[in-house]
Amino acid sequence: MKEILVETSARHVHVTKETLEKLFGKDYELTIKKMLSQPGQFASNEKVKIVGTKGELNASILGPVRKENQVELSLTDARSIGVVAPIRESGDIKESGACKLVGPCGEVELSEGVIAAKRHIHMTEKDAKEFGLKDKDIVKVEVKSQDRSLVFGDVVVRVSNNYALAMHIDTDESNAAGLSGQVFGKILDL
Repeated sequence: MKEILVETSARHVHVTKETLEKLFGKDYELTIKKMLSQPGQFASNEKVKIVGTKGELNASILGPVRKENQVELSLTDARSIGVVAPIRESGDIKESGACKLVGPCGEVELSEGVIAAKRHIHMTEKDAKEFGLKDKDIVKVEVKSQDRSLVFGDVVVRVSNNYALAMHIDTDESNAAGLSGQVFGKILDL
């Protein structure tokens, strides 16, 4: 069976245009540091502080700007700064965790928007057909490493022709399997 690129998604923030301007100034635009695997998505040069009840962390803003603010942390990150981060699919932020974002020109209190992203696979409709899968299917993916090979369960399949084939896990998950460098996984029989 075809292998899938497995990428580690470190903590990051998605912001609205309004939030970006509060944090960085009127008419501010994100600047591209590097393009990401998903078409049109990029890591920006801009960073913000994510502030919780026990501490703060720095994180990059991913672009382009979004319709809603969203902070994606690992569970370790969330616990270390004292914020709640329910495990959710990206975009599912209703009644999620709260935090404060601090930029060079201002700060924004988020009453919701903090999540630990549910592990997922992005794929096109063609990819889904090849794998015999559909949007929202839940699968298991095996990754091999030197001493900590692991099977990830509860991996949600996300299908859109705007995606490129890749699985995303957070830093806690990557560390649990001892992953580094370019990693590929295999979807196990359903």
